[in-house]
Amino acid sequence: MKSFKKYTYLICFILPAMAYLGYALGGYFNFLTPVLVFMVLPIIDALIGKDSTNPREEEVPGLQNEKFYRYLTYAWAYLQVGFVLWAVYAVVTSSMLIHELIGFTISVGVITGGIGITVAHELGHKNTKIEQFLAKMILSTVCYMHFFIEHNRGHHVNVSTNIDPASSRKGENFYTFYFRTVFGSYMGAWNLEKKRLEKKGLGAFHYSNEILWYWAIQLGFAGSLFAVATLLTGSPQWIALGFFFAQAWIGFSLLELVNYIEHYGLKRKEIAPGKYEKVLPIHSWNANHFVSNAFLFHLQRHSDHHANAGRRYQSLRHFEESPQMPAGYEVMILLAMVPPLWKKIVDPKLEAWEKQYYGENNLKAAA
Repeated sequence: MKSFKKYTYLICFILPAMAYLGYALGGYFNFLTPVLVFMVLPIIDALIGKDSTNPREEEVPGLQNEKFYRYLTYAWAYLQVGFVLWAVYAVVTSSMLIHELIGFTISVGVITGGIGITVAHELGHKNTKIEQFLAKMILSTVCYMHFFIEHNRGHHVNVSTNIDPASSRKGENFYTFYFRTVFGSYMGAWNLEKKRLEKKGLGAFHYSNEILWYWAIQLGFAGSLFAVATLLTGSPQWIALGFFFAQAWIGFSLLELVNYIEHYGLKRKEIAPGKYEKVLPIHSWNANHFVSNAFLFHLQRHSDHHANAGRRYQSLRHFEESPQMPAGYEVMILLAMVPPLWKKIVDPKLEAWEKQYYGENNLKAAA
């Protein structure tokens, strides 16, 4: 079983192949990728079921250092850059009908955001220069490099509190959360860099501000795509820019949908003014569906990730005491986009968690 599970992480590489197949077949086949992710994958999840097995602690050091798992994430990083370059080339050099272009753009965004940002998230938590570089490289393809700063230095510190723009609140629908988190996370990253520079006696617009470099890199990447596409075709290719930014928007919007469902309504106790209890596995929603977890490098074992951010994806554990989602992320994403349905299904589970964690007498104080 362990050997089989090791190779299940390869299944994410099906998605770029599926996007290419849809492009080659043309027409509505360009929607193959989102159909696979949001329709076929939930069925497979339901058929195969959940996986609650955890590695034994004595196995963890060896598992953490096994290079196979690390090289998979490295491979995806380089694949994503090549895939985006090919996708822009495909859009520029082919005459897609509007429905084909829409399907192709969604497919690319699902891949660069759904899998790509997941890999960037994994790599960005590591302390090696190569892994941090690859995380930023992936994020540059979806115009969300500030995530590297805000997620690691902001979200992981303030998770499940009202301070954190990436933690959704009870009763808050996704669309309200979306605007709060997109702008809040960006401002959070900027303020973190500003404070870092102030400690060195430097101004916010000093050249060592990483956010300024991220702007330059992302604009430079987009500009290079436009310039190369224009040179190849002999005429300005604004569609190259439009497509690039559209897939990036889909990609980082998927990230924010995931942020919405991962901590919805869960709150850490404030033990003193401005000071909160330690982050525990109960402060993140968990999903243990075998196949979707393999697709997402165990991202759905989010409870262990927040409680033990240094663990690599292959070592993350399931905790029974964590609040459990009724389905994998692909289903929960769709539910989040329909607020009344989300509230009907998730709020009762959240209220049960509140009663168990806070107790009947403390619910009002916790609200």
